[in-house]
Amino acid sequence: MIKELKRTDFHKCRTLLNEQGQLEAKAIVEGVNPGRIFVDDVESPASGLIWLGNNDGFIFIGNEKNEGFNAEINPFIDAVIQPEAKKGGLTWFEGVGNHFGWDGTIEKVFGSRQLGSWNQKVYTLLKDDFNSGLELPIEEGYIIEKIDSSLYGNRDQSISNISFLHSKILEFWPSPEHFFETGVGYSTVYKNEVVAVCFSGFVVDQVHCVDIETLEEHQGKKLAQKVARAFVEECLEQGLVPYWDCMESNKPSVAVAENLGFRNVFDYKGYEFKLDGN
Repeated sequence: MIKELKRTDFHKCRTLLNEQGQLEAKAIVEGVNPGRIFVDDVESPASGLIWLGNNDGFIFIGNEKNEGFNAEINPFIDAVIQPEAKKGGLTWFEGVGNHFGWDGTIEKVFGSRQLGSWNQKVYTLLKDDFNSGLELPIEEGYIIEKIDSSLYGNRDQSISNISFLHSKILEFWPSPEHFFETGVGYSTVYKNEVVAVCFSGFVVDQVHCVDIETLEEHQGKKLAQKVARAFVEECLEQGLVPYWDCMESNKPSVAVAENLGFRNVFDYKGYEFKLDGN
């Protein structure tokens, strides 16, 4: 029977992780970022399912040939995951394997559902590869600001949409203090609004996974590349490794990463199906 693992027991899943797998899985197992883990055996897990704390999907870890676990995945999703996801407004199950062996298992286990898939690309950036000569002009009125406690606190009420920044940070971190202790972040401010952000979403040791977003009405102005550059520069100054994970079909995100000098280190496949029925 699949059961939820206590947070204090997440360390039991360390041996289930693929060293070349997604950073998000490691960050949750190590307790840096919030998330939930469901396993086949709470004492000695062999297979598991990680639910990312920002509700951005699921990662299958461990033994993909565990017949007992695999047989219970569908009923578990219908009985446990679907009702909880519905409360959070989620209508799709998005899952990936922590290693390539899971791809065939996911396709087999969810064969009776209308299963879709996509390709995901992972990049990292080393100091020698950084395109430091890439200087982008920024339109008048746009200002790059570090995401620190002063900006986040907004004590002078100068930011009218501070809830946007708060919601982004708290998607990934249990508190702003956790983020300020561990993460790096920059924003673009325009006319008293935060219109773009680039910050550490997930962190493991010295590797910082990028989360980046530009508000729709300000897209197409190269703001993502500008704010990402500020984030990257600080990471490299501190000896940190920026890590960029995005859909292959997200051409603007791919372009920002590659223009800054990020190198594609591995790809993986994502799967999805609607949660309201087979």
